[in-house]
Order: sequence, then structure tokens, then C-alpha cells
Amino acid sequence: MKYAVVTGTSKGLGASIAKLLLEASVNVIGLARGENQELENADLPGKYKHYQVDLADMEQTEKTFENIISFMKKQPIESLQLVQNAALVTPIEQVGKQDAAKLTAHVHVNLLSPMVVTNLWLNAWRDSDFSLVIANVTSGAANRSVYGWNAYGSTKAGLDRYTNTVAVEQEKLQTGNKVFLFDPSIMDTDMQREIRSADPSQFIDVDQFKNYKTENKLRETDVVAKVLVDRLLDEESIQNGEYYSVKDILK
Repeated sequence: MKYAVVTGTSKGLGASIAKLLLEASVNVIGLARGENQELENADLPGKYKHYQVDLADMEQTEKTFENIISFMKKQPIESLQLVQNAALVTPIEQVGKQDAAKLTAHVHVNLLSPMVVTNLWLNAWRDSDFSLVIANVTSGAANRSVYGWNAYGSTKAGLDRYTNTVAVEQEKLQTGNKVFLFDPSIMDTDMQREIRSADPSQFIDVDQFKNYKTENKLRETDVVAKVLVDRLLDEESIQNGEYYSVKDILK
């Protein structure tokens, strides 16, 4: 059977990814702070199982993934994919005016959680007879400095370097595992609403992001998710260590 574990499935891109995978007969294990009743009650070819977890809490994150691994070890697995999509954009604020607790949660969700989970995941399936696919959702903010996005850009840049390094290690170890980055570009999500609600003193590009909405330049999450899911459903096409951007597919 085909399985995928997707973080951040309560809404937005994560929910869209999960739905499209379920429609393609992939069994999905979703993780989020909140539930997604639509996915849990969906009558689709794939089965959905949900775990409520706060990925900012490392103890809770480790325990949850240990439980998932224990569950998965009892299943007949044909293929297993991990999509690390969950992320925070807040705090949007200049350095010198930030709350340490919010910064800590931000780094935990965006960077430390994917590192901890990947470590657990690769160790758990070390002796399996199938290769793993791990997709980490990144952002163009990883490659440019944006006023007010010091935390977001830094954690996404860290995720990019981490993903590339894991890919190098897996290549050298000849595991057959594939680890890659997916850049969804700008979408119509709650994260975008958070960005648009920022004060110009916190985020000087806020008007540009308001224009994205008014000018209908934000893609729907189902459209973006299809680009990634099409790739995931064709594992042979995935290149270990690749940077896969929606902008290269949807012109």
C-alpha cells in the first residue's frame, strides 16, 4: 500500500496535498494543531488518519512521530513519502522588537521540527526494503533578505541547506532515498492574510502583498498542490536533492 505523511493538514496547502493524495489512492497520515473534519470524513480511495500535534513542542513532536512509526511498522508498505509542509511566518517584525518565545516557536516549527523528524524517519526505515521520499516545502524568501522576515527567511534558508546536505548524505550512502525541496510560490492562504495584516513598520512590503490579492495573483492551494502531488505520484521523475518550483511548471 502507498502511504504519505503530511504536516500542516488542517488547512491551506497541506490540506490540499492530503486531499489530492487521497484521491490518488494514497493513504495519508496528517498532522496539525487543529483537526480537518473534511479530510477525516472524506469518502475517497485513500484512507486518512490524523494526529493532533504542536510541532513547536519538540517532545510532543518526537512522541507523535514515534507513534506514527510504530503504527506504520505494522502496515504493508509499498511506498512511503513524507511531506514537511507546516510553517510559521510570524513574527513579522524588525530585529530588536521581537518576542523570544515567538521566535523560539518559529524556529522549532520551520527548522528544528523538520530536522528532528527527518532524523527519526531515516533511522526508523534504515533497514526497509523500499526507498523513502521526503519533500520539504521551502520559500523564495530563503534566497533574499526581506525587511521584517528575518526569522522566516533565515529558517527557510536553513531548511534548504539542511535538505541539500541530507540529499548528499543519502547519495553517498547509496540508500536510494530521495530528499528534495518544493517551492509553492505565492498562494491564497491564511499565511498570506497574516502577511497582509502586518503594519508597514513591521513589514515594508505589505502593500505589494495586498496587491497580490487585489490583482488575483495568488494561486489556489489545490492548483499548487497538484504540481507537487503529480511529482510525488511519479517517483521515478524525482531527483534527489532537486529544487522543484511551481513557477517552473505554472507560467
